[in-house]
Amino acid sequence: MKSKAMVKRLQLSHKLVLICLVYILAGGCVSYNFTGGSMPTNIKTISIQPFNNQSGNGPPSMSLQLTEKLKSFYQNNTKLLIVKENGDWKLEGMITKYYVQPIAPQGNLTAGQTRLTITINASFIDELNNREFKKDFSLYSDFAQSQSLNQVEAELVNDILDRLVFMIFNETTSNW
Repeated sequence: MKSKAMVKRLQLSHKLVLICLVYILAGGCVSYNFTGGSMPTNIKTISIQPFNNQSGNGPPSMSLQLTEKLKSFYQNNTKLLIVKENGDWKLEGMITKYYVQPIAPQGNLTAGQTRLTITINASFIDELNNREFKKDFSLYSDFAQSQSLNQVEAELVNDILDRLVFMIFNETTSNW
């Protein structure tokens, strides 16, 4: 015969298991993102226009690379449908700066490192909620002076564009 205390403990453990199960199953129903923001439920589509390279520098494919990275990121991290034009959200812009500069001077008047900087000007319009911004996003990556830009450019550009896409995404999805 089980004691009353043992029966109460068994009932409590069943309740805890049930609560945990409900919590785990309901977790998939909650919509959030890692930026601390969320998206209004009335937003269904986004149009992302090509981000042309107006800097006069950089790899020829950089414009297409950035535009495709933006589309992929929104497609993979939201439920938004990518449309050619007239989306609920509209995103467009251009690459305005792409430059290399020496940094970290050494005693022999040479640079110990070189910095690649890319700046993007992005315009965002939320047609349904009257929200918009036009903003510059700029990031850089450093590389050793012993390396040429040709040796590291593809990797650095890819990394910088990934981080710029993340910054733009955060700006569009935060502050709701």
